[in-house]
Amino acid sequence: MNSLLTPSELSKKLKVSKATVYRWTHEQYIPHIKIGRSVRFDEKAVEQWIEEKEQKGRSKLVPDMYL
Repeated sequence: MNSLLTPSELSKKLKVSKATVYRWTHEQYIPHIKIGRSVRFDEKAVEQWIEEKEQKGRSKLVPDMYL
C-alpha cells in the first residue's frame, strides 16, 4: 500500500494552504480517498497528478521572422 498523506501533510508538501487542499478536494480537482469523514491522499497518485499538470516548454525558441 502506498503512503497516505493528511491534508496538512499535503499542503506542506505542495506549499499551498490547507484551505486550498480542501477546496481542490471538494471540487474533485485532486485525487483523494475518503475514509469515513476523513480525507487522505495517495502520495503516488498525487505525484502522477502533478506530472500531468506540468507544462512542457519549447525546446528551442524561434523568432517569428524565421517562421
